[in-house]
Amino acid sequence: MTTPIASNPVVIDSSGWLEFITLDTKADLFAPYFASTAELLMPAIVLYEVRKVLLARHSKTLADEFVSQALRLRFVGIDESIALNAAAFSLQSQLPMGDALIYECAQAHQAHLVTSDAHFANLSNVTIL
Repeated sequence: MTTPIASNPVVIDSSGWLEFITLDTKADLFAPYFASTAELLMPAIVLYEVRKVLLARHSKTLADEFVSQALRLRFVGIDESIALNAAAFSLQSQLPMGDALIYECAQAHQAHLVTSDAHFANLSNVTIL
């Protein structure tokens, strides 16, 4: 497993946030990446996906707690550059839209992406737990 480096930005995708928040089977593997939030980035698409799943499968309280924590992080919006790059990359790599947007958000900020989603296999700057 690759361990986080304090000075490098990190994006944790939706799967990682959900594992960690709901104390799922890989929560302990993601924990080190949440230990230092100084360089943790929050892409808009991750904010959307995680809140939606928490509202649908868990509770509004848990969803609100997530948003409270997430909004303290450095927010990464989806600008035209990220959107256009994600569209092309999605076709090239066969990634679904959300995954392509998350990956391009990380790439645009020279961040390392941490996930449990196998869609990201064999992509640069990605750790799959």
